[in-house]
Amino acid sequence: MGDLGALRYRERSAGAEPEGLLVLWHGRGADEHDLFPLFDILDPDRRLRGFAPRGPLSLPPGGAHWYVVKRVGYPDPETFWPSLETAHIWLEGLEQETGIGMDRTIIGGFSQGAVMTYSVALERGRTQPAGLIGLSGFIPTVDRLDIDLDNRSGLHVAIGHGTYDPVIGVDFGRVARDRLRAAGADVLFRESSMPHSIDPGFLGELASWVTERIGAMPDVTRPR
Repeated sequence: MGDLGALRYRERSAGAEPEGLLVLWHGRGADEHDLFPLFDILDPDRRLRGFAPRGPLSLPPGGAHWYVVKRVGYPDPETFWPSLETAHIWLEGLEQETGIGMDRTIIGGFSQGAVMTYSVALERGRTQPAGLIGLSGFIPTVDRLDIDLDNRSGLHVAIGHGTYDPVIGVDFGRVARDRLRAAGADVLFRESSMPHSIDPGFLGELASWVTERIGAMPDVTRPR
């Protein structure tokens, strides 16, 4: 059973009846306000209802977190699993509250938020979303986490990564790209001459990508 109260979040409303949802997960030590300006950049016509959840953990040096970092690429299982389960509960609550399913939901995030994006969307048995955005992140390796890359034909993914990223090396982005393409996903991949950050120059391309994803969403009546 879903519970939209499982996580604190900030919402950006759609301009009219929403055609879908856009969910953005923040990075390590940030909060639900960090990526909020991206809603108007990625969806300037406000066709989507936007939600930015806050990580459930408060850890040094401050801010909100999704899991403890002990080794890049391998989230700490003891903190990762409760956060992932809470994220699924929250997403189920979001679908129940909005009446909009995953087939009309784009999920994205930066750094730890990109890790959560891959985790909630690619875990075996979960409904495939309308699109994924992974910025400066990686597909995680965690004990008992079953990432399903058997057949991802029809999945659309946009990945951006800084070539000079000292926090999560660009090779993690390249591996995610290669694994997803090998699984049949349609992957837009961009490297930027940047450190661990979001390339403003890539956002315009992402906005066009989001518009394309909205156009491909199924046209169904949403129960309210």
